[in-house]
Amino acid sequence: MTNLLEVSNLHVEFYAKKKTINALRGVSFSLGKEEVLAIVGESGSGKSVTAKSILKLLPPQNAKIVDGSILYKETELTQLSKKEMVKYRGKKIAMVFQDPMTSLNPTMRIGEQIAEGLIVHDKLPKKEVWEKVHRMLKLVGIPEPEYNSRKYPHELSGGMRQRVGIAMALICEPSILIADEPTTALDVSIQAQIIELLKELQPKLNMSIILITHDLGIVANMADRILVMYAGEIVESGTVNEIFYKSRHPYTWGLLQSIPDVDSKKPLKGIDGSPPDLSQLTKGCSFAARCPYVLDVCEEEKPTSFIIDKGHHASCWLNDERAPMVESPLTFKNKEKKIM
Repeated sequence: MTNLLEVSNLHVEFYAKKKTINALRGVSFSLGKEEVLAIVGESGSGKSVTAKSILKLLPPQNAKIVDGSILYKETELTQLSKKEMVKYRGKKIAMVFQDPMTSLNPTMRIGEQIAEGLIVHDKLPKKEVWEKVHRMLKLVGIPEPEYNSRKYPHELSGGMRQRVGIAMALICEPSILIADEPTTALDVSIQAQIIELLKELQPKLNMSIILITHDLGIVANMADRILVMYAGEIVESGTVNEIFYKSRHPYTWGLLQSIPDVDSKKPLKGIDGSPPDLSQLTKGCSFAARCPYVLDVCEEEKPTSFIIDKGHHASCWLNDERAPMVESPLTFKNKEKKIM
């Protein structure tokens, strides 16, 4: 598989109230051509910081990429100036944000907002611009595109506004779409529609997708691979089957146990405790204070990334050959079991 994106040893710091917050600590991953990669984890784990780092959308006054590489094809994005990045945002790599009301301009008609990308990047004649805008609105499932393109954001439902946000991101046919919690602000039924829409559009437009979410359930039938993030690090990575049925990190087990199961009446089990203060890092495993399987070594030494299988890695001392045998606590091991 040809990789479109290579992120290597990415470190990001935030500065607030005389504190340095280590938001990302050595994040590395790749994104293949036409691949769907999901990044999952609790709020504050570093998912959105990773996405914004790729497009250099971090607030310059209090955030900085201090180390690492972000390679798009043969271009090192971390070395590009603000002006040079404009050529990549929207045209090569585009982003759909959490809440469409915060990403749409309330004073502009939606058709004009979608057309902006074409005007900036492709400089097409006006007739061609509007033809493409109407085609894209139809593609994302907005009826009567000529009529609805003249509406303002407040005249549309939340689900329709998110479809407009997707149309804005895809209008220049980028090779990578970053969807940052695209369903968080929507109700459950609309969430399913938006995820289904992304599934339908991905092969039609031959694009790769980075899907960021705190909900493992919504990526079960969409992603090819999953990265599990905790405290600014990737603690486990693998295919969907490997993460759901062969996971080897207690944090991943905790996330999976919090997924509602339509066939079970058992109460959901959360993860005890809170994520660590990233301005005061400990020398051991960042999950040690919350882990029910903690070992002495976990509090003294940071775990290495153990190879579970080809492409499947987990940063947990339980995978060391010297560690005691611990079975996964997960009860759903049948791959046909429906997970919502």
